[in-house]
Order: sequence, then structure tokens, then C-alpha cells
Amino acid sequence: MTESGFQAIHASIVQRLSAGLDPRLTYHNLAHTLDVLDQSLRISLAEEITDPRQLLLIRIAALFHDTGFLFEYSGHEARSCVIMREALEGTSISSEEMEQISGMIMATKIPQSPTNLMEQIICDADLDYLGREDFPPISNNLKKEFLEYGVIKSEAAWDPLQIGFLEKHQYFTQTSNKTRAPKKNEYLAILKEEQNH
Repeated sequence: MTESGFQAIHASIVQRLSAGLDPRLTYHNLAHTLDVLDQSLRISLAEEITDPRQLLLIRIAALFHDTGFLFEYSGHEARSCVIMREALEGTSISSEEMEQISGMIMATKIPQSPTNLMEQIICDADLDYLGREDFPPISNNLKKEFLEYGVIKSEAAWDPLQIGFLEKHQYFTQTSNKTRAPKKNEYLAILKEEQNH
């Protein structure tokens, strides 16, 4: 697949997500998908992945990883894999490569379970914001979404959930452990401190 082939898929996914996602998805929206795409490329290059084909597969996985939200909230990862296979049917992406892309998409399911470096990169890109300056507004968007979808019943349930998640979460790549984990641990300490007051 050429770069222009990728750009065509990119444009079609952007169009589908803009038009089709529920506006109540204040976190799992187009901005999140584009952020994961950017971060996955950044982490890949930092992890010294230079093979153009591998980079292409990682970028495709990032683009499709949350497309399942067009149809369902719970279990969206498996649906994302189906959407990806339908979209790539008849392209130069082989069935073996589609397996690799599916592996990356499924690895992002919480709790994350990557089995190779490409899967680790997508997982870290998906939760990159946990160790970034824009963590507060993004996590607020997730709280809004969770309230809308009944994942949490009240505002009060949010901080304990967030603390538990940050405690369990780990970055997998050396890059994210170096560039994101320290800030993530700071946020965790702040949240715990606030809980105790």
C-alpha cells in the first residue's frame, strides 16, 4: 500500500468518525483517534522501528482501533477488527498483515495485553495522555463520557476509579516509561492526596 493509499483510508475513517460517532463520546472521539495515530508514530520512531511496512501497519491499527464505537460501546475492539478487515478487503494488505493489525487493536482492550513491540506501541499511544500536560481536561472528558454511558453512576465514583486505573496501568515501551511514566505517577500522587482530604 502506498502513502496515498493510506491517506485515502485516513480520509475515509476521519469522515466516518466525524459523521457517525455519538456526540456523547467526549473521550472516544475523532480527536482521540488522531492523537493515538500521532503518538503511535512518535513512539515507533523513538523505538527505532524503521521498516516502512511495519510503520504502515501500526498507523492503520491506530486509525481503526476505536472505529467499533460507531456501533457499540462495550466490546468495540472486536467490532473495530471487523470494520478494518472490510475496509482493507482487496487492498495490498495481506491476511497475515490483517492478523497483525487485529492483534494490535485487540491489545488495547483494558486491561491491555500486548504480546510484541508493535502491540506495546499502540497500547502506549492509546493511553499516552495519562502522562501528559493535557491529562486533566482529557480525563474530564472521559468522566463525562462514563457518566453519560452509565459506566459510573456519580461524580463521586470517578476519583477512586481513576486512582485504581492509574495504579494498575503500566507503560510497555522504554520510550513511554521514560517520557510519560514520571508525570503519570505525579498525577496519581496528587489524586491520592486529594482523596485523603
